[in-house]
Amino acid sequence: MEHNFAEALKKILRYEGGYVDHPADPGGATNKGITLRTFRRACGRTRTKDDLRNISPGAVARIYRKRYWEVCACDRLPTGIDLIVFDQAVNSGPGRSARWLQKVLGATQDGKIGPRTLRAAARARASDVVTSMCEERLDFLKRARQGTLWPVFGRGWSTRIRAVRKAAMTWIS
Repeated sequence: MEHNFAEALKKILRYEGGYVDHPADPGGATNKGITLRTFRRACGRTRTKDDLRNISPGAVARIYRKRYWEVCACDRLPTGIDLIVFDQAVNSGPGRSARWLQKVLGATQDGKIGPRTLRAAARARASDVVTSMCEERLDFLKRARQGTLWPVFGRGWSTRIRAVRKAAMTWIS
């Protein structure tokens, strides 16, 4: 739901933190969950790591809204599902988040949330969708990143998934 964006963004930013440039992170330099690559696409190719380090709260909100919330049609998803789809889009990419939603709903997995996916989401039991999507994400992170990133980031990812799932369930009830 559109009115959920501001609160969803607050929840996401709790887990994204400040500026980091961890050598094991394939995203590279990141601030508030925004990679340098995404920042350059949104704000200009000549932007530097220092520019990213000093990104304004307004720019952060605009990037999250345009590149994640709107791309995943979160403003048209049921409450609770919107938060999970948004969080997963930020952490694993909008296309992957859309495919996880579509898989859970039994919809065609094309990576784009359109009218059919939205109708299926509206008919689904939100708590079941939230639970299943969180399980899909955790399984993916364990499988795909087992050898390299899971030992470094797995604990934080698990904590984040549990916390965002809990918040989404609170929104549903």
